[in-house]
Order: sequence, then structure tokens, then C-alpha cells
Amino acid sequence: MNIDGLRLRIRTRAACVGVIGQGYVGLPLAVGFARVGFTVMGLDNDRDRVLALTAGRSHSPDVASEALAEVLREGRYRATTDASVLERCDVVIICVPTPLRKSKDPDISFVVAAAEEAAAHFRAPQLVILESTTYPGTTQELLTPLFEARGARPGRDVFLAFSPERIDPANPTFGVRDIPKVVGGATPECAEIAALLYRQLVERVHVVSSPKVAELAKLYENLFRNVNIALANEFALMCRRLGVSVWEVIEAAATKPFGFMPFHPGPGIGGHCIGVDPAYLAWKMRLSGYDARILRVADEINRAMPDYVVDLVAEALNRRRRSLNGATILVLGVAYKRGVGDVRESPALEVIGKLRDCGADVAYADPHVPEIVLDGGTGTLKAVEPSGERLAEADCIVIATDHREFDYRRIVEVARLVVDTRGVTRDIDAPAERLVRL
Repeated sequence: MNIDGLRLRIRTRAACVGVIGQGYVGLPLAVGFARVGFTVMGLDNDRDRVLALTAGRSHSPDVASEALAEVLREGRYRATTDASVLERCDVVIICVPTPLRKSKDPDISFVVAAAEEAAAHFRAPQLVILESTTYPGTTQELLTPLFEARGARPGRDVFLAFSPERIDPANPTFGVRDIPKVVGGATPECAEIAALLYRQLVERVHVVSSPKVAELAKLYENLFRNVNIALANEFALMCRRLGVSVWEVIEAAATKPFGFMPFHPGPGIGGHCIGVDPAYLAWKMRLSGYDARILRVADEINRAMPDYVVDLVAEALNRRRRSLNGATILVLGVAYKRGVGDVRESPALEVIGKLRDCGADVAYADPHVPEIVLDGGTGTLKAVEPSGERLAEADCIVIATDHREFDYRRIVEVARLVVDTRGVTRDIDAPAERLVRL
């Protein structure tokens, strides 16, 4: 088969698509392609996850188990741990995690492993796309040499591209098919073939001049959010010193119909993107001898927020003649954002750890997270039910994640003291000594 044959198989949706990584990004993408008619192989090295997917049980808030079961019944989707299936694929898409090391340097070991698997099972012609967020230059510096070492020439035998994932877990408005795709190819032919693939799934595809531009576009998207959240967090600290509600100020500013976009403060930032991606760019710039100052300052502000939350709790307890040491604290929500069970980089975990270090007796409730691993792997903590009795007995309730399942009005009515880090109680009247907002 030549390039024209690959184009035809993609255009007619007869192509077999392999998606490496069946997590929050890979599974919605895989099921999305399967639902529009492609045959999809979902590759993952987590055997338990593969068994669950094979049984039709989805772990993603963006893929209903019913939708997964449907593509399984139709034979359009298969989950597997066997990398040899990539040899039968016309398209391979890499959707694996890109975390940070403790040194805040990029950890691209998952990308390297996935790319090596793809290269090991390569057959020409094949479209290979990296979707994992990474530092600018990864596609051409890592993927291209791997395939060239096997005699594959980009644009002739292998079609290499980068297309950043833009999944927003649990977003009911924008799913995988609603979000425009950005595509950068190693050659014009690579970009054209990758764009053709994504046009089978999404309405709008924006082609850029190179993979590096596409890689930087994703980093800039999340840098934008990171910096503006840091601004909101810093502004919250200033408003508190001035005795003004930051939530009221932001609400007033947001009435301007142009030139303003509201961002809100919180206990910190978390998840696999917003807090991590700017570090990838900062690392790359350090290698180039450039100090990305705004990234460094934003990171310092955001990472200081868990300490600030603990200080708020201590101050609020002190006003009630209660010490943080020995206090019973119930933290509501440990996921990094509402509606998901993902705790990666969640500031709530850091808040819990710091409260425990201060001697507090901490429990948590989260309808999406049944158990968490304590800092340093020293043990686990299981979720509790936020019953009326438990709410009333706690010395302090800390709202760390604004899940919709929590009845905030009832919580404020029943609890002795509430510290709200998400602004979900701003429409609820309560004495200042019982309700403290960020």
C-alpha cells in the first residue's frame, strides 16, 4: 500500500487506528474514532484497566459505559496489552502521561516507551501521531530518529505529526468531537494525512507549519491558564488584606463584555496539564539559557496556596479558641477538579498532608475518589460519607473541591466552621466566625 492507499483507507474509515494509552485522553479518542466507523485497538499496559474495558466498564467521565459496550458489540473497539496489534494498524496515536520528576524536569519515559513500541512494530505506510503534552521539539527530536533508524523516511514511509490533546475531563459542553484539533506534521505530507484523519472525527482542524508549533500551542494554552490562576490567587490574598471579597470583585469585573476573562482563586492547581505543562517549557528554555520569569513566579504563587489554606484553617480555629493540633477536620473533595476522580497533582492532597503534619485528625469525603495514598506512601485514607452527624462533629469543614454532589447550604447550616476555598458558598449567608472564604 502507498500513500494514496493510506489516504483512501482513512477517508473511507476502513483504516485500523491504534491508540497507545487508554486513560483520560486515549479512551475518549479511541471510542470517538470507533463510533464514527474506524476499527480501533486500545493499547494499555495496565491489565486491570484492559480487563475492565473489555467488560464494558469505563473509567472515564467522558465515555459512558453504554457507549463503550456499544463499540465492543459492534467489533469496532478492542482493548489489549499486546503491542503486536500495532503491526495491523494504519494509524498509531500516542496518548500516554507526561509527568514531572521531583526535580520538576520532564519525565518523558512513557512517551519514549510508547514511541519505541510503535517503531518496533512499524510497517509502511503508517501515520504516527503524538498527542501527549511535552516539550517543544519532542516529535522531531525523539520520534523521527526512531523511525529513520528503521529505514522509514518521514513523508514517504512514515507520516509523523503532533496534535495536542485538549480533553477537559467531565466537561459536558466540549467533548472530543467538539474541540478543534491543531496538527503539525514533520513534512507537508505528514500534516495533510494527519489532518485528513482528524477531519473524520472533528469539525475543525487547524494545520500549523511544524510539530514544534503545535507542541508550543498546547503549552501556551495551559500557560495562559496557569498564569491567570496565579493572578487570581495573588489577587485573593490582596483582597483579604483589604477586607474585600475577591469573589465579589471578580463578579463585578466580569460584567465587562470585552477585554476581560474571569479566572478564580483556589487552593492551588492540579491535574495532568495546567500545573505540569509550564514546567516543560521552563525546562526547555533553561536549556536555551533563558529564564522564563513569569512561569517561575506563577508557579511560586500557585504552589504556596495549600500553605495559605492551612493558615486560614488555623486562624479560623483560633478565633473559636480551638487549636489546629488535635482538631478534627473534614476535607470535602480531593480530586483536582469537580466531577472527576483524578487526584494527580491535586492541591487537596497537599492540604491534607499539611493539616496532618500540624497534628490535625483529618478525614475526607469525595464521591469520585474512594481512597487516597498519603504523602510519601506512608499509608492510605478511605473516603467517608459526609453525613449530618459527621459534619456537625467536625471542628472544621474544608471545601477543597467543588463537586456538585455536595449540598453546600446544608453543610453551612450543620457545620461548626467552614473554610471555603472554591467560592461555592458566596451566595449563602452565615456569620463570619462560622464561614471563612478564600
